[in-house]
Amino acid sequence: MTEKNDVLARLDQLISDRIADPQNRYTDDLLADRNLRMKKIGEEAAELVVACVDQNELAVAEEAADLIYHVLVAIRAAGVSLEDVESILEGRAS
Repeated sequence: MTEKNDVLARLDQLISDRIADPQNRYTDDLLADRNLRMKKIGEEAAELVVACVDQNELAVAEEAADLIYHVLVAIRAAGVSLEDVESILEGRAS
């Protein structure tokens, strides 16, 4: 795993840790509320689309980061890990 991927692995682990031991933070709120998770994914995806249309590089990076975070929370809540997703992507890349 490259250093850049390590940040995703650390984030995935943090989310997993929050499932095991909630800390009354935003991630915990998302994990506890399926509708909020889905709403935030939709909002962040729409904001990413707007940033891409506007060709605002900083906003694209920020909105992509927000979307990735919310997707990681949603997949963890569904019992799927980042490693599971990476395995699928590796299979598709070969």
